[in-house]
Amino acid sequence: MLKTWFEIPLWQRVITALILGVLTGWAWGPEAESIKWIGDFFIKSIKMLVVPLIFFSLVSGVAAIGDLRKLGAVGGRAMLLFVVTGQIAVWLGLALGTFVQPGAGVDTSAIQMGATPEPNPTTAVDMILSIVPESPVQVMADVAVLPLIVFSMLVGIGILMAKEEGEPVQKVFDSGAIIMQKVTMIVMELTPFGVFALMAWVAGTLGIDALIALSKLVALNYAGCLLIIFVMYSAMIKFLARLPVRDFFRGIIDAMAVSYSTASSNATLPVTLRCAERNLGVSNSVASFVISLGATINMNGTAMYLGLATLFGAQIFGVDLSLGQYFLISILATLGAVGAAGIPGAGLIMMALVFGAVGVPLETIAFVAGVDRIMDMMRTTTNVSGDAAVATTVAVMTGEIDREEMISADDV
Repeated sequence: MLKTWFEIPLWQRVITALILGVLTGWAWGPEAESIKWIGDFFIKSIKMLVVPLIFFSLVSGVAAIGDLRKLGAVGGRAMLLFVVTGQIAVWLGLALGTFVQPGAGVDTSAIQMGATPEPNPTTAVDMILSIVPESPVQVMADVAVLPLIVFSMLVGIGILMAKEEGEPVQKVFDSGAIIMQKVTMIVMELTPFGVFALMAWVAGTLGIDALIALSKLVALNYAGCLLIIFVMYSAMIKFLARLPVRDFFRGIIDAMAVSYSTASSNATLPVTLRCAERNLGVSNSVASFVISLGATINMNGTAMYLGLATLFGAQIFGVDLSLGQYFLISILATLGAVGAAGIPGAGLIMMALVFGAVGVPLETIAFVAGVDRIMDMMRTTTNVSGDAAVATTVAVMTGEIDREEMISADDV
């Protein structure tokens, strides 16, 4: 029986739990809150992973760049495209959330909320000073977002500067990142149970209005991802790479299909590399560097979603966000997406960081966890498509692409 359970793909178990949870909530009504503790257990397990996952993943990701002096044209162009497209993606999510307001009109008076972290009113100087951790240990204990990210990136840069002497430490962080990904996968096995309990609670306690709000969130997630793929990436290929957009998407269709079904950038990595090299004509050196790096730090779909989900939570719980907090969200969502592991459900873990920084109640995580897998599939497709788009663009800029190979791939 147990073996049969694990043979069923996780996404199928999650979707089934989602449907059963909604039906149970409708039938049970407000009494469904009695099983919410199962969902709370799942959310606490997710929050447990935030600090170690970000710390190991970011240090490992920065160290994986290689010699800082040898990044050259490939690394510089790739990093610039990753940052620019990430910021565009976040602001797209913020724009969708602001204008459509998917979380507006939901009555949350029935929810017993815990302590909500209130953002402290700080000046620009205070914010700059706050990113420098006085005590890295205290930063980790407090789950302070920006100083944790800054410290992690500095450790990664220090490993690069140490060269050969830093290799043993780099191996430790590489192993730590892999271990934390495995631990995350273990926690993700709790998802069907957590989703069932949380959706029963949402449907039974908050009713149809909450489900409509979640449906809007899912629709906006897909709309945002499709805009990123077919507008931003298409523009990149057409105007920067000067290649046929249709041929590009035809070349990466296999990677898009695998990423949607697995919801994992890491699992799709071999397929993305094959598509870039065999179908798009990208050289092996550029493809292996840019796409491998992109699987770690190029998470445009996740960045867009973090911005959108933060506004969703703010609207549900009546939190007013200032323009300065919008900019803070844009920074944290981009950096949080960088720290997100390329495995299913990693976006949920990053939410705790962004929400806590701007005072959005962490109960929002419980609210959206039930439908996260459906959205994660589309976000991962966006992330993987972006890896291929950046690799192709950089290859064209550096003369590391075989255009004849891309043309011949049309006949494959």
